[in-house]
Amino acid sequence: MANAAQIIARRLHQAGCRHAFGIPGGEVLTLIDALNETGIDFRLARHENGAGFMAEGSYHATGAPGILVATVGPGVANAVNVVANAWLDRVPLIFLTGCVDPADAAGYTHQVFDHGALVRTVAKASFTLVDGAVDLLVDKALAIAQDGQPGPVHLDLPIGLAGAQQTGNSSLRRARPAPAAPAPGPDLEAARALLAGAERPIMFAGLDLLHQAEAAATAARFAQEFGIPVITTYKAKGVLDEDHPLSLGAAAISPLADSHLMPLVRQSDFIVLAGYDPIEMRVGWRDPWDGAAPVVEFAAVANTHYVHQARHSFIGHVGAGLDALGDGITPRPTWPGGEPAAVRAALAQAFRAEPEGGPAVIMETICQALPEDGVATVDTGAHRILFNHVWRCRAPGRLLQSMGLCTMGCALPLAAGYKLAQPSRPVVAFTGDGGLEMVAGELASLRDLDLPVIIVVFVDDSLSLIEQKQRARGLERVAVDFGSTDFPALAEAFGGVGVTASSREALALAFAAALERKRFTLIACPIDARDYDGRF
Repeated sequence: MANAAQIIARRLHQAGCRHAFGIPGGEVLTLIDALNETGIDFRLARHENGAGFMAEGSYHATGAPGILVATVGPGVANAVNVVANAWLDRVPLIFLTGCVDPADAAGYTHQVFDHGALVRTVAKASFTLVDGAVDLLVDKALAIAQDGQPGPVHLDLPIGLAGAQQTGNSSLRRARPAPAAPAPGPDLEAARALLAGAERPIMFAGLDLLHQAEAAATAARFAQEFGIPVITTYKAKGVLDEDHPLSLGAAAISPLADSHLMPLVRQSDFIVLAGYDPIEMRVGWRDPWDGAAPVVEFAAVANTHYVHQARHSFIGHVGAGLDALGDGITPRPTWPGGEPAAVRAALAQAFRAEPEGGPAVIMETICQALPEDGVATVDTGAHRILFNHVWRCRAPGRLLQSMGLCTMGCALPLAAGYKLAQPSRPVVAFTGDGGLEMVAGELASLRDLDLPVIIVVFVDDSLSLIEQKQRARGLERVAVDFGSTDFPALAEAFGGVGVTASSREALALAFAAALERKRFTLIACPIDARDYDGRF
């Protein structure tokens, strides 16, 4: 016999989950106790939004769904942003909440609203657990969260049910579908003929590759075998080692990068979309090939977004699809004019670090110093756009960020969750000063969890990206400037080490020292907000 909370915990443990994050409340105490009893460590955050990003960080580190726990009412409302982020950023997140028992809610109003009605707008599904079907609903939630394009699923646990004994609970779990390759037939043969005849092929690699076993490695191997240059989305950086000659880096929201990449795309005679999800892309990437070349798409789910169209679209395992596409096709020389190499060189020049200093120098210095197995997170803002074109990823999953939602305040808690789940790997979070001030309370989480995360802060006392947009539109400068914060002192107050680095040499020394510490380090890097002008 087990109660409902214990069954939830056991099912999540069977799914590989070992970490949960949130803020306790009276309505979820039985659940938190069951999680810890089962071997899933519940960790306190300072805000539900931070807790959700910590849960996402743990997912990237382990592959198991993240777990976010929130109490009734305000806890649920606080978490909506990070649940929406998980939905748009394809993160398998199990969102566990406590709710007032239905009988009580019929005549009681304090903190009571319909959790499911709110969360269902930004989640793949929402279920209220019911007596006698707890095991079934948890298994269903795990399946929905991980199938196709992953995402958040909400489970609302009534207070009275949490401790209620359950009978007849089966240990049977649904088998995961086997990887599916395209069925033989005219469409596949037509796609293979396009590949066989292509002289100027190009590949777009997207984040769906990261959610399917071996798909990223298969995409990289396929591109190298057939000599296909690869453009990735920001979240798919590293699917092909960015030091490889076929890598053209990332595209998403940089007009400067687009000015080099889009003309090359329009010269292509064959486009392969490998796990490409356009949710990361700015509006200029709506059907950028515009019918100039035939497009073959391999995707995890059907195209219902209509951001782009493809001549042939195959739904299933992207890696298996690429294998089927290339089966029996003899590779041929590609791009006889050497255009991709010229674009790669032009991009390197466009995003080079400024010799006199600036944000790209900061990024480049730490990229060179971070150990091979290191992981970076980056917040939303002007620095993030430049960062994605300066930072080099040798493998997928080495750079974490919010792209579908582009929410601020994610870098610090993402780093915390990753570091907790993978303590042996160095983790560095890059954030603007505005983003850090949104989530400064999570510095206390780093302290309490003994996490030696390194935080690099671009300090310009401004919301630089928004200020740029105001200038570009000829608008008055409003609500984009703020006072200076002594970030090193803030770090010290929260139990970390804080330093200021105003040169490449000082930054290299500070970062090297931070790698050796057993507590978190914050490195404040002063820059001028105008340093971003013309840089992305």
